[in-house]
Amino acid sequence: MNIGLWVLQVALGLMFIAAGAMKATQSVEAMTASLPWVTSTPIELVRFIGVSEFLGGLGLILPSLLRIKPHLTVWAANGLIAVMVLAAVFHASRGEFPAIGMNVAMIALFAFIAWGRSKKVPILAKA
Repeated sequence: MNIGLWVLQVALGLMFIAAGAMKATQSVEAMTASLPWVTSTPIELVRFIGVSEFLGGLGLILPSLLRIKPHLTVWAANGLIAVMVLAAVFHASRGEFPAIGMNVAMIALFAFIAWGRSKKVPILAKA
């Protein structure tokens, strides 16, 4: 279980660090190729989403890896659940219902990490 949680944390963490960095730093023109919704969304919101995803990705990995306040990994997973719920609402408001399936899958994975790291296999802080 511990290994599975680590694999999930690192994989999702790296994915969200990369996606967040892209949304936080790239130009609108560069993002439009892979994220067409960016052109009809305020750039401040896109940047906020990017920073939230980037920090959430870091939070999935670093607190547990460094064993400094490892409970923050659970908070990061719960924060990314909130991001995915809001993303699902955003996609629903635009009629992009097929995209919601990925949001639901991410919610389930983040909920598993939050449960696993809070109840099943918590990581203890350094003494």
